[in-house]
Amino acid sequence: MRTLDFAPLLRSSIGFENLNRLVDFATRGDSDAYPPYNIEKLAEDTYRISMAVAGFSRDELELTVQDNVLIVLGKTEKAEEAERQFLHRGIAKRAFERRFQLADTIKVTAAGYSDGLLNIELKREVPEHKKPRRIAIDGETIDSDAPALVAA
Repeated sequence: MRTLDFAPLLRSSIGFENLNRLVDFATRGDSDAYPPYNIEKLAEDTYRISMAVAGFSRDELELTVQDNVLIVLGKTEKAEEAERQFLHRGIAKRAFERRFQLADTIKVTAAGYSDGLLNIELKREVPEHKKPRRIAIDGETIDSDAPALVAA
């Protein structure tokens, strides 16, 4: 496998310690495109992931967020599948695990299931300390809440 050297990029960057993890996640690729999904931008800070999970009930779907990764699991009931005899099976209903890497500022706000689509609502919530603020040239901050920077 090809190894990438990000040292030149990281010389002028601060706080990108998890860059290698993100690159590994991105280069791993999706060998399986099941189930299909859409990612929509609804507003400036609002997003929706819609997954086509036809045939699954609410009880067979599980959502978990851990370490900025949204994990969507679909479990099938093997006992139910064994009782049925298909002459043609065009609707895929197999167990799956789909992972979405979330930024630190993205939070899952809601999830709903309707008409065979699992809709996951996401919102960008930027904390006050991460919002941009203007710094005056004389070394004092413009914002009264923020600490002042001292010139050396």
